[in-house]
Amino acid sequence: MAEKKEYLDILKRAVEANRLRSFFAQYPEHPKAYPAEAPEKGMEAFRAQLNQNFERLLQGPPDDWAGEEFSPFTREALGIRYPVYSTETLLKNAAAARSPWRKAGIEERALILVDALERIKERFFEIANATMHTTGQGWVMAFQASGPHSNDRALEALAMAYEELTRFPKEVDWVKPMGKFEIKVHKCFHPVGKGISLAIGCSTFPVWNSVPGIFASLATGNPVIVKPHPGAVYPLAIVISELQEALLAAGHDPKTVQLAVDSHKKLIAKELAENPAVRIIDYTGGNEFGDYLESLKGKEVFTEKAGVNSVIFDSVKNLDAVLQNLSFSVSLYSGQMCTAPQNFYIPEGGVREGEHVVPYEEVVNRLRDAVYGFVHHPKMGPGTLGAIQNERTLDRAQGVNELEAEVLLSPEAIENPEFANARTCSPSIIEADAGSELIREELFGPVVVVIKTRDTAHSVELAHDIALKKGAITCAAYTTDPETEKMIEERMEEAFVPVSFNLTGYIWVNQNAAFSDFHVSGGNPAGNASLADPNFVNRRFVWVGHKKLMD
Repeated sequence: MAEKKEYLDILKRAVEANRLRSFFAQYPEHPKAYPAEAPEKGMEAFRAQLNQNFERLLQGPPDDWAGEEFSPFTREALGIRYPVYSTETLLKNAAAARSPWRKAGIEERALILVDALERIKERFFEIANATMHTTGQGWVMAFQASGPHSNDRALEALAMAYEELTRFPKEVDWVKPMGKFEIKVHKCFHPVGKGISLAIGCSTFPVWNSVPGIFASLATGNPVIVKPHPGAVYPLAIVISELQEALLAAGHDPKTVQLAVDSHKKLIAKELAENPAVRIIDYTGGNEFGDYLESLKGKEVFTEKAGVNSVIFDSVKNLDAVLQNLSFSVSLYSGQMCTAPQNFYIPEGGVREGEHVVPYEEVVNRLRDAVYGFVHHPKMGPGTLGAIQNERTLDRAQGVNELEAEVLLSPEAIENPEFANARTCSPSIIEADAGSELIREELFGPVVVVIKTRDTAHSVELAHDIALKKGAITCAAYTTDPETEKMIEERMEEAFVPVSFNLTGYIWVNQNAAFSDFHVSGGNPAGNASLADPNFVNRRFVWVGHKKLMD
């Protein structure tokens, strides 16, 4: 591989970034960091693929072709058809690829995967359009999330795997003194992947949530079958096609990673997951299916499921700055993020701002006005909201009047100047009692729940208890008191929830940075895995040691 030194340098920088946890981005997030002609080429590739068969996969003749993707912006079918293979064929191909891929060795696998990331980089702009018109993400978010941010998360997992796989020496001459003589034994240590890996994609972040597991499994020597959500195939299809090209260029079986397309009429995730040959499963999605996967015997299952994320108000320096930040957070991609805040806990005695206390009612009114003003801002609102990925989320968001709560801000469609038919819905704000069961469930989508509490301690206890029972991925807290900050941190830590304190300006609780933030703690019901700590890769392989007595 001509780029070996360059790719090793990328890998080493990523390994060091994982250790330091400081800012590192191998792939710039700003579109202008890429060639000037790249956006137009990406759009041309996207348009050329519409209503055509996706023929870029290297998986052999298919049994059929299928596709059912609809754009949340145009509400029209993309018309793309993907090759369909039986589960038997997919598993047979994966089994055949397993041994050669394992024997390739740690460094060779890593270099091929870096090469794949560099190939995917050339497709960022097509991936952005594919993501936009399958998930409903605004274009900038689609570009960043499915392009550079996804590549960085994949590289993060690859680097973590590389470090763990090279932690111990490949071989050693072991000598034990025995007085007048010594015993000499030659030992070698081989990391062996556990078997076929299955990655089950989601409809809202098909690439970002899938590639860490895909790259972690491939890096540790396991073939991977990727089962995308039927409504969001295109972005992952591009990624898998580039992985297959990288494998082929290096002389390996491109079917070491395969795309497994299905339809809502005939879903195959269970069929694949329950097969004994599948030993590793990565999943992002709802709790019910995630719980089922976690219950399967003989599997290493990595999940990211649903949770109830909290915002705790205590005291602030500038309430308007806080509310502007939170308005963006609840509006970003219309709340269709696992990190989006939902429950807003506000003490009945109000929120201290500097030397004054802002009454509870005023805090709520200013929050309502801030959200309303943001979504109706012609330059900020439509692009930030994007579109609603599916009708179920829209029905939930529009059905807040049927909930046992007071509606403080009703949802409404926000006109998108580029797409007249975009499926949009602004965030609603409802007020619920602290004892209500409503606040103990995830209301996925653009729904904010305000809860009046006795005081900050009460707010923290509610957030803590709900996180332990229902899960949480994020928590935002606002306090100017060091002792209160420490109390919130320690109490939420007991529920395995990371806390973001006093965020204002251009950093939001929704965001987690590769090489620095661990995404999902893995300690509460919101998920059992973390992107990307050592357990995320170590559970995908075992160490097998051999020894031979030396003369």
